[in-house]
Amino acid sequence: MALLLPLILVIFGLGAGVGAGLLLRPAPAPVPESAGLGEGLPPCGPAVQAGAEGGHEAAAKEGEEEVKNSFVKFNNQFVVPVVTGERVSALVILSLALEVPESKAEEARTLEPKFRDAFLRVLFDHANQGGFEGAFTGSNNMKILHTALLESARGIMGEDAIDVLISDYMRQDR
Repeated sequence: MALLLPLILVIFGLGAGVGAGLLLRPAPAPVPESAGLGEGLPPCGPAVQAGAEGGHEAAAKEGEEEVKNSFVKFNNQFVVPVVTGERVSALVILSLALEVPESKAEEARTLEPKFRDAFLRVLFDHANQGGFEGAFTGSNNMKILHTALLESARGIMGEDAIDVLISDYMRQDR
């Protein structure tokens, strides 16, 4: 009889927790009504491929040069400590690459120490603002981080820094 009350409280607590979790979960993304199977998708096959090639040929005929981009991958990963209170509670490890015009790839490689410094500052600020806590891979957190990294890269190379790519992203709790 002495175990009955704690058992009832545990069952009630679990039920309340599950109920609250179901009630407070985020709403699923809305699906457009016209998103049935195959609806709204472009046709596939040779016709689309020929049209795409024709588009490139038309652009080349107009005298526009196709600019090729290069991806400069940084040699070492970025390791960012997540500090909770007075101790390191986790480490976030990222691999980054920078998209630049092919003609600027060598310049970007020579500027790697500047990029590393600027990116680490952005990553530490992001960690200090709680960006690596909770659902750290959520689209809003990722967009904030991506935008800050790109702004930082453009501060070094200007508009030649086309994009910053996050190729690996991992959090290791201690």
